[in-house]
Amino acid sequence: MWVAEVLLQQTRVAQAIPYYERFVRSFPDVASLARAPLRDVLKAWEGAGYYGRAHRMHEAARRLARRPRADFPTAVAELEELPGVGPYIARATAAIAFDRAVVALEANGLRVAARLTREGGDARERGVRDRLENALRSALPSRGAGTFNEAVMELGETVCLPVHPRCAECPVAAMCRAFRELDDPGTLPRVAPRKARPHLRGAVVVVTDRERWLVQERPNTGLLPGLWEFPGGKIEGGESPESAARRELNEETGLDATELVSLGVVHHAYSHFTVELHVFSGRVRPDGRVVRPSAGRWMTRAEFDRLPKPKATEKIVALFDEPRGRASPGSGSRRGRRPASPPEGARPPRVRARRRDRSA
Repeated sequence: MWVAEVLLQQTRVAQAIPYYERFVRSFPDVASLARAPLRDVLKAWEGAGYYGRAHRMHEAARRLARRPRADFPTAVAELEELPGVGPYIARATAAIAFDRAVVALEANGLRVAARLTREGGDARERGVRDRLENALRSALPSRGAGTFNEAVMELGETVCLPVHPRCAECPVAAMCRAFRELDDPGTLPRVAPRKARPHLRGAVVVVTDRERWLVQERPNTGLLPGLWEFPGGKIEGGESPESAARRELNEETGLDATELVSLGVVHHAYSHFTVELHVFSGRVRPDGRVVRPSAGRWMTRAEFDRLPKPKATEKIVALFDEPRGRASPGSGSRRGRRPASPPEGARPPRVRARRRDRSA
């Protein structure tokens, strides 16, 4: 339950299932997760995004392994002490795994409760969320809290939809004030409009030296912690993408590339901003002497494939597999791969996919 709920913080069920199966196959219990090197944990998480979640799970597992009996906490207060475990994950785990009498409130539950009570406030405000949680808690049975919470989520997913709710099919329509009193229950809950995400432009350089690529590891804090990528950075005002690529390469590694060749532009969206990455390839030291960058490591394509990478970097690697791509010698063929492909070997989900969008 813990692994599932952490994944579902930012990922819908249908998308999360193959990553969940791969992760618990790699780390079937807390002890194995605690013992694993962080790099292996990030690799198992690769593709699921929001890698801070994997970092915090790893740290939480290490803390749990140090408990006197290495047992898993069952109380909400203890669960909330773990890294990355907030009010919702703590309550969902306590209710569904251990039948604790608590309400786990996420986007579907907020929507159901807002319509049942005809709540007109902004569902993102703390006071409004407290009122909605109290409304559901008043209906919470003395036993079966996990089933109750799952039922509320399922009702929001299948019937009480964000737009055009299927009120005629709702088993609790008679209790719903929005259904009884509003022409369109779908106008609730009310939320303030989100701000537009900023758009950033960057330049990335795939530097080759014979059969190797120059790659570097990101810091273990900040965006995409501990993942591996190519040198690059933000295009400053007045810079061309190629000039930015040369500057970033020199600032980060101390190297200057020979003629840069454009490979194309990669677009990617993060939770709070979007990026367009202008990708270039280039070489250093055509005389064959060993080149030692001030930062980063030379790796073959196969070695780089074994490391955890951001999705945008996966898209850059995929440029070398396209017919127009200029792959480095010895890079191998991986034609047909799509950047957003699911984990290798993942089987199609066999369970009903409940959409649990945490964004509301």
